[in-house]
Formats: sequence, structure tokens, C-alpha cells
Amino acid sequence: MKSKDSKPASPSDKSSRVVPLGFLFVVLCGLSFYLGGIFCSEKDRFLTKYITKEIVSPKRTADASSGPLQVESVAFPECSIDFQDYTPCTDPKRWKKYGVHRLTFLERHCPPLFERKECLVPPPDGYKPPIKWPKSRDECWYRNVPYDWINKQKSNQNWLRKEGEKFRFPGGGTMFPHGVGAYVDLMQDLIPEMKDGTIRTAIDTGCGVASWGGDLLDRGILTISLAPRDNHEAQVQFALERGIPAILGVISTQRLPFPSNSFDMAHCSRCLIPWTEFGGIYLLEINRILRPGGFWVLSGPPVNYEHRWRGWNTTIEDQKSDYEKLQELLTSMCFTLYNKKDDIAVWQKSKDNSCFTKKLSNPDAYPPKCDDGTEPDSAWYTPLRPCVVVPNPKLKKVALNIIPKWPERLHVAPERIADVHGGSAGAFKHDDSKWKMRVKHYKKLLPGLGTDKIRNVMDMNTIYGGFAAAVIEDPLWVMNVVSSYAANTLAVVYDRGLVGSYHDWCEAFSTYPRTYDLLHLDGLFTTESHRCEMKYVLLEMDRILRPNGYAIIRESNYFVDSVATIAKGMRWGCRKEDTEYGVDKERILICQKKLWYSSKQSSR
Repeated sequence: MKSKDSKPASPSDKSSRVVPLGFLFVVLCGLSFYLGGIFCSEKDRFLTKYITKEIVSPKRTADASSGPLQVESVAFPECSIDFQDYTPCTDPKRWKKYGVHRLTFLERHCPPLFERKECLVPPPDGYKPPIKWPKSRDECWYRNVPYDWINKQKSNQNWLRKEGEKFRFPGGGTMFPHGVGAYVDLMQDLIPEMKDGTIRTAIDTGCGVASWGGDLLDRGILTISLAPRDNHEAQVQFALERGIPAILGVISTQRLPFPSNSFDMAHCSRCLIPWTEFGGIYLLEINRILRPGGFWVLSGPPVNYEHRWRGWNTTIEDQKSDYEKLQELLTSMCFTLYNKKDDIAVWQKSKDNSCFTKKLSNPDAYPPKCDDGTEPDSAWYTPLRPCVVVPNPKLKKVALNIIPKWPERLHVAPERIADVHGGSAGAFKHDDSKWKMRVKHYKKLLPGLGTDKIRNVMDMNTIYGGFAAAVIEDPLWVMNVVSSYAANTLAVVYDRGLVGSYHDWCEAFSTYPRTYDLLHLDGLFTTESHRCEMKYVLLEMDRILRPNGYAIIRESNYFVDSVATIAKGMRWGCRKEDTEYGVDKERILICQKKLWYSSKQSSR
């Protein structure tokens, strides 16, 4: 070895080089230890910040060996009354920060951690407990959703009308001149599969006040109504106030938060989505989430252009061209025109892969087959791509004509459970029976469950939808949420004929405040505490829970008392109960959110 001056290095030269390297190694080790202390997990930060005197359960003392988490009591302040409809990740106050191209500003844009609100969202002045289902489908209290824009701007379409202290929903709409019932009757004539249990799950894009989804509930079809946050219309807020499943969302640049091959039917009634623009990318997303053999229904432009073009502020030539482009695009995506009458056209997605194999074998085909490595079910902040998601040829039982009809499919282990780590028919059967037992116990602890007191329900961290399946006979519906960080079990939920969404509970859910009567969680804090600070999850639960609504919180002893303490600071009343088997490792909190009114003046 040579030194810098090209002379042989002496022993002293070698030692002089070794010492600094050893010193540097020691310094780096010390620095990493220091940084590790700074960037520790959320759970550790929570522990060091909130350690205090232990809270003792009234029925038993905490097991000292389990080391229960202990937190100090804190009372959260009220938010300004201007936050009564605050949707953190779709906040109109933040829209100007984002582009208008393809309505990007309407997508999810959550505030950074330092901008999170640590306050309780107040109800509107004069808020009343919502009208009970099924009466709520036809009317709601005006003060609960005090927005009259639709009533004034679309009064001739009968979406809703204000009568005294209530809004009434006569079932009208742009394409429903004779009411939504007559509209769906015509649709059933065109799609007989709507009558025999073949079609169970549906999505309505651009849902208005969700009258279409509301009508389908009596026909055994469970619909997610989808619309973006709007300053004036509050469409999704009206839908949920009525007791109809709905979620905030828009087809823009990101995939919708649903797995592939999920919905049996998709619907658009004059939803004004430019289906053929941007390479047909919006329709390609409908193709992704629609089950093989599923139906896409379009009413409004450019359907029936021969008779309707005068009312659409365009020419008959333009409408004809738009329809031909739409038909050409759908054909290239392996859809066929299934039926058509008056203002309604129905296309059906290919039942198998034979069409895709034939069309996409051409390297110049458009749209091409997706082969960029993106998982078909990846749908949490996943960009839309101008390509066709082709169903996995290994899946033989997901097509609409093969999957069991409703209600048989609810308790049949879906084929896609084999794609879940540890999933099997045996695991599915065990989960199904386990939740029947648990729900029976829940109803003893919370007698309102199963009555008209509880309509909108969310299972915040489901696996196979077992809780929702166990309450299927009750007058309620369940939004099944699967963590974006958990195993992908949401496809199994949809194969059972249930609905749900992907979500990350470190962020706000895509809904308005006061939209759920019951929140259920099973070990969510045990699972997610290393990523999400507990108080923010609980504050989000408070935001979306209706006043007088309930939470069933099933947690390990490590978290249960600390959750109860934070809940008290949110003006919730909680009581601890044993599980159905009375095991020591976990407890159940039954909590109720109190109804209170803001003491502050509007200042936003």
C-alpha cells in the first residue's frame, strides 16, 4: 500500500488512519441512537407524553402484568360553528391550492399534522335527532342539513322540496320525470338480473341526493352513492341524513377506494362525467371496479340523442358523434350493448377473458392491457392509468353469472379468500360463526342495535365483513372499512354482497360530520397505534358520529382505559363491559356521544 506521496506506508501511517475510522464509527453509532430516540414510534411518543395515574375499571382492576396504557384527562374545546360541516380531506377552503384540471381539487387532500384540528365539531343550530328509517328516506329535518340550493335551483326536477321544518324527497331527478320508482321499473325491464338476486351491489356515480340508491334498497340491491364535496349541494350529506349508503368521492386522477371486480352494476344518470375524454380513463376505472358480466347503465347525454339533443344545448351531429365514440370505446374494452330503451342504455362487461385475449393481443390496441406492475386492487392514492385491468384468469368464480345469487352468497366462502394470507374456507366459516356470537352479545349490551334507533353503521376495521353479515336482518346498513395497511380482504367483503371502502385511519374519512349512528371497531388501536396517535382517531370518530350515536369499542386491556379517558374529554359517556366469553385480555367499551350545541359565534 502506498501513501499519498507514493512512498510505502509506514506502520505509523497505518495506525494514524485506523484511529479516525474507529472514532467515526463510534460517533455514527451514538448519532443513530440519538435519532432513534427522536423518531420513535407514535405509540412510544404517546406513552411518554400522556403517562399519568392509572384508571381503575369499576368491575375489575387492571392486570398489572399487562401494563395498561394510562393517559391524563383532557377536555377538548369546541370548534367554531363554521366548522359544522367540516370535511378535513375535502375542505373547500383548501381547494385553491390545487389544480382545476380534471377536477383535481375535489379529490382527497388532507391537511398536514400541524394543521389538524383538536376540537369538537358542533352541530348546526337547531339540530335534531334524525328522523328514523324508513321514514327518513322520504324526509329529513331542514336544520340538520340547512342548504336550500338544490331546492331553489332544481325545483322543477323534484330532487327535494322544503316544507316547513323539513325537506321532503319526492324521488325526482333530471332523468326521473315520473319519479325514481318508475325509472327503476323500466331499468328492471331492461335488466332482469336485478329481480332475481343476481345483482346485489351497485355504485351510483354523481348520485344527486341518492334517490336511485334509496329505491334499490327495497329491491335487495345495496348501492354506494358517490359524489364530490360541494359548497352548495351537499349531496352526500343529504343521502346519509336519509339513511342511504354514500361516500364523498370523484373520478379524477386517482382510483376509487374499492377493489377490482367488486360491483355488480354501475350507474350514471346525467352525472356529467366526460366518459370519452382523456383516453376514456374514467370509463376504464368503471371497468376495473365492475365484476365480469356486470352492467354499466347510462341515462342522459348522449343516449337517445335523436329525441333529446335540443335540451342539451348542442347539435344532433355532436350528440351522435359523442354516442358513437362512447360505443366504440366500450367495445374496445370488451363491453357489449345489452339493452336500450328511451333514455336508458345498458352495457355488459365481458363475462370471461376471451374477448380481452383477442383484442389485446394486438400491440397497437387501445386501450392497452395494464402491465405496469400495479395491483388491480391497489386503490388508495393510486393514480388512474389509461389501460384495461383484465380480470385474473385464475379466478373462475367472480363473474356475475357464476357467483352465488343473493342472499346465498353472504355465507359462502368466496374464491378470493384464498388470496388472503391465512385465508381459507375454514377461516371464513369460523369468522362467520364468531361474529354471530359477538353480535348476539352486543345486542344485550346495546339494546338499540337491531331497532330503528340505529341506521347508518360503520365497521372501522373489518376483515371479512362478519359483523355486517351478522346484522343483515336488522334495519341498518354497514360501511365495511379495510385498512389500506392491512391484508386486502375487501374483495371478499364485496363477493359476499356487502359494501365498503379502503381507508387509512391516520387520515379523516370521506364523509360529512354526523353521518353515522354506530361505529364499531375491533382492536383498531392495538393494530394501528404505532402509526396513528389515538386522540386523532377518536376525534375523527367524534366528527362522523351523530349526536346520541354509539360506539362499540372492542380493545385490549392495554388501551381500553385510556380510550375511555379520551372519550370522556369528547363529552362521551362510556361504560366497560366483558366480552361474550369474559376473557381478561380484552374488554368492550359501550360509548354514547352526547348532544350539545355550540356556545361560540361564527367567525370563519
